[in-house]
Amino acid sequence: MGEKGQRVKDQTKQGETMKIEKTARIAVPAVVEEIVGRTGFRGEITQVKAHILQGSEQGKSIRRNVKGPVRLKDILMLRETVIEARRLRTKVMKGAFT
Repeated sequence: MGEKGQRVKDQTKQGETMKIEKTARIAVPAVVEEIVGRTGFRGEITQVKAHILQGSEQGKSIRRNVKGPVRLKDILMLRETVIEARRLRTKVMKGAFT
């Protein structure tokens, strides 16, 4: 996968050009505290509550969607800690936990 970067306008005499700067992405560890439920069209996504262990958001608990097998006390490496998943709307859950 390619790295995403910020687009910055660079003024030159010929005109405006787009310059892409690479930004370093640092993964932040988070431990799974609670498995909230299953979501997705076929129940392939697990929604969990994770407690962030390091970084600027240290100590915060956030809700995240995880694809693949996950258990309590697993360590997730999160690229993004600001965006939180939406809450599950209904109590009817799909997949293995129904």
